[in-house]
Amino acid sequence: MTRIGIMEGRLFPPEAGRFQCFPREHWADEFELAAQAGLDCIEWIYDLYGADANPMATEDGIEQMKSLSKQYNVQILSVCADFFMDKPLVRTSSSEMANRLATFEWLLGRCQMLGMNRIVVPFVDASRIDTDEEFDSVCATLAHLLPIAEKTGVELHLETSLSPKRFAKLLAQFPDPMLKANYDSGNSSSLGYKPEEEFSAYGTRIGSIHIKDRVLGGSTVPLGSGDADFQALAEGLKSVVYAGDFILQVARGVPGDEVNWTRQNREFVLKNFIENG
Repeated sequence: MTRIGIMEGRLFPPEAGRFQCFPREHWADEFELAAQAGLDCIEWIYDLYGADANPMATEDGIEQMKSLSKQYNVQILSVCADFFMDKPLVRTSSSEMANRLATFEWLLGRCQMLGMNRIVVPFVDASRIDTDEEFDSVCATLAHLLPIAEKTGVELHLETSLSPKRFAKLLAQFPDPMLKANYDSGNSSSLGYKPEEEFSAYGTRIGSIHIKDRVLGGSTVPLGSGDADFQALAEGLKSVVYAGDFILQVARGVPGDEVNWTRQNREFVLKNFIENG
């Protein structure tokens, strides 16, 4: 079943000057706004900034999340683990890596309690994979985490800045169905990657989509105004019979008009990827 959702925090103006973070002050209010915008789900954020206020951390908080989800018919199917942007799973000491893996294992357990089906794991920007040594280190990390993911039933979706062939090589190390790719249309357009090459390399492993637009080598812009080739993306998704979710991670609009802006972006996804799919 294909659903359209949004990255948590995007239905309010940016909090604490951060473009993306866990909305410490307003997280409980976002379910109602998501329903007003016609969305099916919210992709939760677990990051360092909001860790001590995130309801995922307590049983009462988890029950509140479940209650709000049921009340507004807005699902929580995934978490974007931005914690590992602040505390990357690369370029760190063995003792720090042990702490970070323990946090990851804990997060898998919380996702299981919430009935989530995936964690999006970032390997971009500060957590990018640069060298062969880092590539091998990430493979070792995934080999450690995948058996735990299988026990919890929570898939690992990797969001990387690797070239198409190198990303395909990483995925090929693990034919495990619990490991998939998260495709970010904005990141790809910023890096100059072509959807045709990406789908040829690893299209059948794509499990989730982040929808945004970026200019080549630059920042996020409104959908359709950057260098993302959405027509080629739609053709690629059709070629692999993609039936997963689309999560809006788009450029922000006018502060205070987030619900209307989200409705417009939802219509863009419907028109370009679902109704004509």
